[in-house]
Amino acid sequence: MSHGSEGRPFRLIPVIDLRRGQVVRARAGERDAYAPIDTPLARGSAPADVARGLLDAVATDRLYVADLDAIMEGRAPDRASLEAVARACPGATLWVDAGFSDFSGVDRFTRLGLGRPVIGSESQRNADLVRALGNRAVLSLDSRGEERLGPDALHADARTWPEEVIVMTLARVGTGTGPDLVGISRAVALGQGRRIYAAGGVRGPEDVTRLIAAGAAGALVASAIHDGRLR
Repeated sequence: MSHGSEGRPFRLIPVIDLRRGQVVRARAGERDAYAPIDTPLARGSAPADVARGLLDAVATDRLYVADLDAIMEGRAPDRASLEAVARACPGATLWVDAGFSDFSGVDRFTRLGLGRPVIGSESQRNADLVRALGNRAVLSLDSRGEERLGPDALHADARTWPEEVIVMTLARVGTGTGPDLVGISRAVALGQGRRIYAAGGVRGPEDVTRLIAAGAAGALVASAIHDGRLR
């Protein structure tokens, strides 16, 4: 097994993006253009089926779920889809980004027992929620191209970070352009022992090797699993 930062096993974390109750194929962060996924891992685009296919393909116990309706439109989390995924994947921990922007929303979600909240920087006005939650949540440092999304304090001041942090490069998602190794290396250096996960652009085993060398703890991956390049 490959090992990442501090000798821990490098984690591949499959990703599903939910839109209107279906799994959609993400590409370059252009969320309005995402279409229902067509994958050899499942029949159709039902969240439970796609999630189970992804977990079986990479033999992992963690799954990242982006609820795009909640992120883009401020809706409540898609409880029906999340419950279906949880039933289909009983041994997996779900990391769920549903556009959480205040403590009450996080509290309502955690009471459902459907996973661990991911706090996306793009949904934040300041660093208060991340500070308040600490290690109860995962932080996602979101960017699009050269633009950092959300408060500068979240990107620049690692004292606000929990133990697990995602570097989410939206412009690279689903494009096969390779991960943001510079951004990952920067976050690893700033994080001082925090577990840093790459998201966006991972193409296959060679990129995993590069991420391990950069000190990443793991990577969030979808297209490379669906296309058979990472299994």
